[in-house]
Amino acid sequence: MRHSNFTAVYDACVLYPAPLRDFLMWLGLTGRFRARWSAQIHEEWKRSLLRDRPDLTFEQLNRTSELMDKAIPDALVAGHEALADSLQLPDPGDRHVLAAAIRCGANVIVTFNEKDFPSEALDPFGIEAQHPDLFIDNLFDLDPAAVISAAQRQRGQLKNPPMAVDVYLDVLLRQGLAQTTQALSSYRAIL
Repeated sequence: MRHSNFTAVYDACVLYPAPLRDFLMWLGLTGRFRARWSAQIHEEWKRSLLRDRPDLTFEQLNRTSELMDKAIPDALVAGHEALADSLQLPDPGDRHVLAAAIRCGANVIVTFNEKDFPSEALDPFGIEAQHPDLFIDNLFDLDPAAVISAAQRQRGQLKNPPMAVDVYLDVLLRQGLAQTTQALSSYRAIL
């Protein structure tokens, strides 16, 4: 596996929807970049999910976050909390995400909320906010096999019931991954 120093912090909003969280995890396991998050990011996506999905339990979501931390052992960023107070962002509630990104030397924050991470706040740290579709599309340009493999692995684990390729691609499309879905659809025969 080729390891890269390119580092991406996953914002809570991209970890909230299970299909996108799973795909980002499979991508993180490719070794083409280093996936990172923090305990606060975990808390944020779990709190939102529990609020919106009363059928889920705190224990289930804790198990998910523990499995994420085990799958990518060095993903959990710590020691960034004090840095957050000195940062300026439109929403002070997002400062912990930028602080974690600075602490782990991230190149990118993967988020649906790019407006919450304006370039004037991120540029001094050499960090860019990217929509997950752009992030994955850039990865696809760099290493299509890694993205295809992540999609194959994600779809392969969906056994109860098995998911047809077109249904799987539609699930990704509904996650806001239009470019990614378009790129992957050329490989539907091997997905």
